[in-house]
Amino acid sequence: MTAPLGAYALIFGLAFGLALIVTPLAIRLGNQQGLIAEPGGRRKHGRPVVQTGAIPIYVAFVGSVLVSQLLVVNGPASSEGFASWFQVMRFDPKEVIRLSGLLLGGTVIFVIGLIDDRYELPPVTLYVSQIFAGAIAIAFLIIIESINNPLTGLQTDRFPYIVTVTATLFWLGLMINTVNWLDGADGLATGVTAIACLILFIHAAFQLNPPQHSVAILPVALLGATLGFLPFNFAPARIFLGSGAHLLGFFLGVLSIIGGAKMASILLVMGLPLLDVAWQIVRRLSEGKNPAFGDRGHLHFRLEELGLSHQQIAWGYYVFCASFGALALLIPSRLYKLIALGVMALIALIGFLWLARQTPQPYEEGDEH
Repeated sequence: MTAPLGAYALIFGLAFGLALIVTPLAIRLGNQQGLIAEPGGRRKHGRPVVQTGAIPIYVAFVGSVLVSQLLVVNGPASSEGFASWFQVMRFDPKEVIRLSGLLLGGTVIFVIGLIDDRYELPPVTLYVSQIFAGAIAIAFLIIIESINNPLTGLQTDRFPYIVTVTATLFWLGLMINTVNWLDGADGLATGVTAIACLILFIHAAFQLNPPQHSVAILPVALLGATLGFLPFNFAPARIFLGSGAHLLGFFLGVLSIIGGAKMASILLVMGLPLLDVAWQIVRRLSEGKNPAFGDRGHLHFRLEELGLSHQQIAWGYYVFCASFGALALLIPSRLYKLIALGVMALIALIGFLWLARQTPQPYEEGDEH
């Protein structure tokens, strides 16, 4: 089955171009409407920066995904030669249902996020919106039904429905808040999400048997959207993600479920941000603090306290996440992937403990959302 390279390139280029075009417009809109992050608080930016990054991410991703459906054919390709490069085959009719859930749930996150960027909604409202978006995803068949046992290599039996719902809601909420908490240095969350999308694309398009070309085109679209946005978001940032971090987390969480990727693969890519989330929750609870209220205890903030620039922090994360993402693609054994996860956790734990001794106690508490 030939990969539709022309379709991948077309959709990537469309998403990339839309992000390049829409981002300057979003910057102008943010200045006009006063959607600006003022200096101060946990994030030490030296000047006001608009926080309307959700707009170009949403427009570029959703727009390119809708266009991509014009290239999809149900069943085997109807053309040969050059034309087949632009035909994307779909063999599972339920993919349309899942795609609808992805777009509807993302739209809920996007709309609520825009309201939050304007009025700073209370955390409970945002968490309820995340649950609602997750419920939409589940209603449209985006669910975690089983997992692969890394010790036996066999797939578990399908979970009872209550376990499926709970696991799916937990996973989507975890990805949304992980990307959101990661958004503390210019270009950090955007770039790491782009790396995860690249891993998801390669896995779905070239490693699955048979390949899922119609699914693989979705991370291609998000990859183009993030890379088109990144030049404006990288240090020194001209625009912040704002609620766009929630949106990226939701899209990434859904794509990791429907993209055929094994859980170990996405955990290897996003392992460092996920471990940082776990570390902060444990630390805050041990200090008698509400884990939903943030401080400068995150890894990227502590690295900044050591004197690293946002560029250095971002590139360090990129290299780390890309390296373990590459391992996810290169290591066929699920057991070895589990061992790689253990090695990553050990490295991260040593790093967290060392940084805790080298940097001051976290301060400037405030709403983490």
